[in-house]
Amino acid sequence: MPIPTVLQGKLRLPLIASPLFIISNPELVIAQCKAGIVGSFPSLNARPESLLDEWLHQITEELAAWDKANPDTPSAPFAVNQIVHKTNNRLDHDVALCEKYKVPLIITSLAANTDIFSTVQSYGGIVMHDVINNRFARKAIEKGADGLIAVAAGAGGHAGTLSPFALVQEIREWFDGPLALSGSIANGNAILAAQACGADLAYVGSSFIATDEANADERYKQMIADSSAEDIVYSNLFTGVHGNYLRPSIVSAGMDPDNLPVSDPSKMSFKSGGDQEAKVWRDIWGCGQGIGAIKEIVPTATLVARFEAEYQAARARIA
Repeated sequence: MPIPTVLQGKLRLPLIASPLFIISNPELVIAQCKAGIVGSFPSLNARPESLLDEWLHQITEELAAWDKANPDTPSAPFAVNQIVHKTNNRLDHDVALCEKYKVPLIITSLAANTDIFSTVQSYGGIVMHDVINNRFARKAIEKGADGLIAVAAGAGGHAGTLSPFALVQEIREWFDGPLALSGSIANGNAILAAQACGADLAYVGSSFIATDEANADERYKQMIADSSAEDIVYSNLFTGVHGNYLRPSIVSAGMDPDNLPVSDPSKMSFKSGGDQEAKVWRDIWGCGQGIGAIKEIVPTATLVARFEAEYQAARARIA
């Protein structure tokens, strides 16, 4: 089970920091990569769309400067997330800019797109597609994805319902390529557990919301540090797709988290700047079930150092 070639020998930990809608910005991505893990952001975070060129230039230039000054601790590669959905009217523009900057890793969500896979592979990059079940996993690989991100129960934001053990086991019955696992991973023990159950990489998001560099409301960061798994609510009300959200943020918005209506999936929207979208991610805050491990707001480098210490300690315990 391979670490993707573009990542081999370049990671401090087998870890991809997941793209966080609105929250992931160049400062966070650069800090993640300097700390030795894959940093990522959704292309839709760069608004207006012309800002994406500036972001990609900033990230590539700063990481190149870091690598020159720190040859013994070079940065990890970075990734860009593309939302493949009919409401994303800037998809072609964003993919073209990723091609221009030869972004090493592209993460695609919602739909497996053969044209995007081919474009990225043509310049030497790879594409990992996120999936919530085995059926979607097969479709993505059949259409040409290089790897998969298994989004299991407990992941932040849009999440699946399957146990990580079940989902990884079913995928590994037929797929031996790059596989990352997402779902309640918030410490080094869980990173090692992801590998033990068959994944090559862990995929972590919620922990990075509570970092100094994250573009998140300070109340959001503190709410994560103050909350635990029982404070997570799974609902499709807010976007039409089921996801995990912080209970206190739902209460603050004037709703009863125990009696949320069911939404019409056809209303799902990822249009940048849409009123519904802004309300959801600005006021209703996504988060995964692993947040009990998050106790304070810290710099990204400190968080990754904690992950590494926990990961090495876990390896030593089972050696």
